[in-house]
Parts: sequence; C-alpha cells; structure tokens
Amino acid sequence: MAVEGTTGRVTRRRVRTRANLLDAAFSVFAAKGFGHVSIEEVCEAAGYSRGAFYSNFSSLDELFFALYRERADLIAEQVSGVLALDGPALDVPAAVDRVTDVLLLDRNWLLVKTDFLVHAARDPDVARSLLEHRARLRQAIADRLGRARGHTALPAVLGDTDGAARAVVAAYDGVTTQLLLDRDVEHARAWLKQLLTALLTDGSGTPDQH
Repeated sequence: MAVEGTTGRVTRRRVRTRANLLDAAFSVFAAKGFGHVSIEEVCEAAGYSRGAFYSNFSSLDELFFALYRERADLIAEQVSGVLALDGPALDVPAAVDRVTDVLLLDRNWLLVKTDFLVHAARDPDVARSLLEHRARLRQAIADRLGRARGHTALPAVLGDTDGAARAVVAAYDGVTTQLLLDRDVEHARAWLKQLLTALLTDGSGTPDQH
C-alpha cells in the first residue's frame, strides 16, 4: 500500500508539473513567439529544472504541439457542448450567441495559434495535426446543422451542412485575424455574432424558410 500511495503522489506531481510547464510555455510563446523561446526560458517561467522538463517532454516542439492540442481540443468541446443544448429545430441567433460566448477570443491564444499555423505551413506532419483539429471543429458544427435539416433552412448558397460549417470556421478565422491587429475583443465578438447570423440566415436574424 505504501508503494501504491507513493506512486499515486508521484503521478499527481508529474501531472501538476506538466500542467505548470504548459501554462508557463503558453505565456512565453505568446510574448516572444515560437522559434524565439528556449527550454531554459520555459523552465525559468515555470520554476522547474531542465530535468523536470525532460521528464515530461522530449523537446520544445513536443511541448508546443501538446499546448496547441490542449487548447484546440477545449475549443472543439466547448462548441460541441453549446450546440447540443436544444432540440432539432435550430434557433440560429440563439445558437450563434452561445457559440460566440464560449469561443476562445483570447489574443495570447491567437498569437500561439498563428505561430502553429505558420509552422504547420512548412511541415506536412504538423499540418496534419492542425487539419485534424479544424476537421473536428467543422464536424461539430456540421453535425448540429445536420440535426436541423428539415426543421430550419439554410441559405442555398452555402450548399450542404459541410459547406455551411466551413463558412462558419472561415468567418471565425477572419474575425480573429482582425483581433490580432486591433486588439478589440468586444468588437470582435459582436462582429462575429453579426457575421455568423448573416451567413446562416437571410441576414435579419430569422432563418430563411423559402
């Protein structure tokens, strides 16, 4: 029992160390950019030694990918959660309100995400990881729009539910790019709500039933 108890404490401590390293890395990457950060800087920010770092990650790249996946998975889960709250009929303005309220419009995250995007553009293996996340996010949206089929009409120009989901993600990409430059979170959230409502309805806030 003593050995099991010790193992449990070590496991919990390692989980906590890993989480602290990820949190510290997030701040350092956001401030300096991936490619301008050393392992020593991450360790210093977290208050750990290089040994603690290497007991959790084999490289700075591995830590960066883990950090991205953690945040990206959180966003996909949040979107899936809020879209599963109601029945088959889709109240577009209400659903847009819920999604934009939970979507991560954090500038530091967007800086890290942009670094990851640039890195992925030059490395096919990294690109696959990014594409998988984007596919999960699109699928969560497409699944919800699919449940609404027969209950709520979408603008014909969007094509099928996958086309509509791609349009939603593209709108999010555009708004967050603007946010990186003007740093106006409230305007970004309001603009995203207007844009998504216009995309998924006739633009008036009432789904087009024609």
